[in-house]
Amino acid sequence: MSKLSISSYDAMLDRVYSSVNVKPERHTRYEIPKLISYNEGGKTIITNFKQACEKLNRKPEELAKFLYKELGTGGNIDNERLILTGRFENEQINTVLNLYYKRYVICPVCGTPDTTLIKQKKIVYMKCLACGAESPVPEV
Repeated sequence: MSKLSISSYDAMLDRVYSSVNVKPERHTRYEIPKLISYNEGGKTIITNFKQACEKLNRKPEELAKFLYKELGTGGNIDNERLILTGRFENEQINTVLNLYYKRYVICPVCGTPDTTLIKQKKIVYMKCLACGAESPVPEV
């Protein structure tokens, strides 16, 4: 068996790279869930609320509290659904969800969604499981 010289290895590598014309596609591994809602009487019902909370890795009570505050309404969690008092458009609800995602899910240091919320004394921190950063966030 003959040994390959570094220059012949580099030449073969260059030849392989030049024959491949595939550009890597950029994929984000995480997509913000879209809340699905409908209006029934004077209420708005979000049908996939619990699934969205699971995907965001957040407690349903935390996200519900944020939605109540930002939409200026009240409501309750009913099994898999969230019922809001008042009529809201799906687009409006998802805009508020995107705001929550930016404030309470995405790590401000490395940009990953692999975070958890931790309350120490009276301060709430977002702890990143990817880079280990801890950042204070406003309490919901």
